[in-house]
Parts: sequence; C-alpha cells; structure tokens
Amino acid sequence: MVRAVVGANWGDEGKGKITDMLGQESDIIVRFQGGANAGHTIVNDYGKFALHTLPSGVFYGHTTSIIGNGVALNIPVLCKEIQGIVDRDVPKPKILISDRAQMVMSYHILFDKLEEERLGGKSFGSTKSGIAPFYSDKYAKIGFQVSELFRDEASLRDKIDGVLAQKNVILEHLYHAPALKTDDIYKELMEYKELVEPYVCDVSAYLWEALKEGKNILLEGQLGTMKDPDHGIYPMVTSSSTLAAYGAIGAGIPPYEIKQIIAVCKAYSSAVGAGAFVSEIFGEEADELRRRGGDGGEFGATTGRPRRMGWFDCVASKYGCRLQGATDVAFTVLDVLGYLDEIPVCVGYDIDGQITTEFPTTHLLEKAKPVYETLPGWKCDIRGIRRYEELPENCRRYIEFIEKQIGFPITMISNGPSRDDIIRRTV
Repeated sequence: MVRAVVGANWGDEGKGKITDMLGQESDIIVRFQGGANAGHTIVNDYGKFALHTLPSGVFYGHTTSIIGNGVALNIPVLCKEIQGIVDRDVPKPKILISDRAQMVMSYHILFDKLEEERLGGKSFGSTKSGIAPFYSDKYAKIGFQVSELFRDEASLRDKIDGVLAQKNVILEHLYHAPALKTDDIYKELMEYKELVEPYVCDVSAYLWEALKEGKNILLEGQLGTMKDPDHGIYPMVTSSSTLAAYGAIGAGIPPYEIKQIIAVCKAYSSAVGAGAFVSEIFGEEADELRRRGGDGGEFGATTGRPRRMGWFDCVASKYGCRLQGATDVAFTVLDVLGYLDEIPVCVGYDIDGQITTEFPTTHLLEKAKPVYETLPGWKCDIRGIRRYEELPENCRRYIEFIEKQIGFPITMISNGPSRDDIIRRTV
C-alpha cells in the first residue's frame, strides 16, 4: 500500500512529525520532490532534529529511506545530515538514491544568491538553496543526473563545457561575476560520485518489486499546496510540484498505487517567504502566537526566519485539501491555541465587496480581505490527552467547525511535539 503525507497550505504544517509517526507502520519512506530549501522538524526518543533532505522516517531501523528522482539532490547537505544523525547515536539508516535524481550544483546556489540580490526589494524570498536554478536547468535539459557521474571523463567534460558556455555569459554580463571553469565543475562532480556511489540504484525498479511484495510505502512531500507552481500563489511558489499526484512521478510508481493521502493542516496558519497570505496577523498578536507556536517557536527549520503568522484559513485549506486529493486530514499544533479566550477562523474572502469561499488566482487573492467567525477558546493545556472524547468541549467544537468548513475528515490531531502526542479519530 502507498500512502502520501503532503501539506495543505504554505508548508511548515508539521508533515515531518506525521511522517515520523507513520514511519512505524511503513517499510519504505520516499522523498519525491523539492530539495534542502525547507526542513522537517522531528522530536523523538533520540532528541530534536531538523531534516532537510533525508526522509522523516530515518529514525526507524526497519525502514528504507529513498531519495526519489523528483528531488533536487544537494549531495553535501545529504551527507552532512546522515553524519549528523549518526553522531547523535541514531543507527545509520538504509538509504537509496535514484540514479535518475538530478544534483544541485554549487553554481545553482551561486545563481540563486546573485538573482535575489539583483531583484532586491522585488525578490521571491528564496532560501538561496539553488532550487529555482536547479529546476530551471532540469527542464532546460542541462542538469546532471546522478547516473552521469559514472560516464566516461571525456563525454562528461564535453557536457560541462556546453553548460558553462551558457552559464558564463550570464555570470559575466548580467551578474558581473567571475566565470566558472570546467576543471572545477568536473572535480565537484567526482567528489559527489565518491559520496553517493554506495547508495545509487534504480529506485523505480526497487519500488516496483516492493509493491509486488506488498510492502508499505510512504511518500513524503515538501512544502504545501500554496507553494505548487501550477496551483499555488504563483509566482511566489517553489519550483517543483508539491501535490500528492506528483508523488507517482517523483518516486517512479504508478499513480493508481497511491491509496491514502494525508493532507496536513496547522490549527492556525503560518508561512515563510513572500506572497499573498489573507489571514495574516501582525504586531503583538502575531508575536505571541509565533512565540508559543510550533516546538520552540515558529521559525523556519532551514532558514531560522520568523514565520508569518495567521488564523486558520478555511478557504485556503479547503482548496489545498481538494488539490491534494485528501482522504484524511492531520490537524497539528492544536495545543498551541490553549491560551486564547476566543479564536478567529477565516471562513471567506471579501474581494471587491463580493464574499467567496473559493480560493482565487493570485491577482484576486492579493485584494482579498478575510471574513472571520470567532469561536470560544478552551483555556487549558490539552497535551497528554489521547482520546478525542477527552478533549474540552470547545476544543472539539473548533475541530468539528473547521472540518465542516473544509469538507474533509480530520482523522489525526496532534497535541504536542513528540510522535506520541497524537489523537486518532474515527469519522
């Protein structure tokens, strides 16, 4: 059986915890898109970890962790992560890397930084991890697949020459930066070869055999629906599809094999980076929610940047769950809201005087104003509760109100940072 864990919103929803939790029931966990530009925070018996490339199920001895062909593979970051968890007494995980995955090169990171500097106040709020230049090269067909590390030297150097002929024109004439050298890029690729050679395999064939054997496979997505380049808040999006449907492509499995799609929503909203964010709050109200939120505050796991904060957005979440094809919703960080007397919930958008509950395209979204309903808070700590019926009445009302608004079943409720802080709910 194949399950997918994906974000319904802007990313930062708590997918890492859900993946880590479901990893116990899985044989294989696959990262199928994105790169080291976003992080998943995990709290377990080994401690607290921020993963950027490794799948969030690496802490179980029985699982195989896979980097799929759809991932933007930053090899130094991956190897540093592997060593980082081993140094903290986590058993070295079994890792496989698709021979069709493409590599983030040092010049991708350079181009990302230079372009953000050039754009100045009109920048995209990139994490400067090289992701947009990487995917640009992938679809311009000038990227480097892992399999190409095993080409003969002459043909690999010939390809590098062709790539640098284009890159150096841009570097010298747009960014006024020094040109790249073939010898340096070839050396970089050979260093990558040495690092990843033990892990490389035909991942699609491996997963095909696993499916025939009845293995449980978990697909782990990065970011969320609002960051999808087709269906998100374009152009303030990421560069790979964040939807569960892409899991089949990014892992190399048939789409009909994905049987369960768990869309993760926070009990409030948060976002990192620029772009329309209708239910955003500011000032002391935002500061307090940010300080209390997440596990140790709402700050990016990769960048450390303070996240933008907002109340739960039913319009965006309904849309996000629909695009993901959610069979289940995991509702996270609910415990954070226990300090509030009242909790606003965005139930509609006012666009030029017209109220809508449908998520619009970006130029309309930028004009949208939130329409709120206010629900009573429960004013107590709900950590440690394991049965839905034991939650305070107003807490259950909050969950059920949102469930009705978004139209998708909330079957998992996270009320704390550890993998055991979860309430399973039958709907």
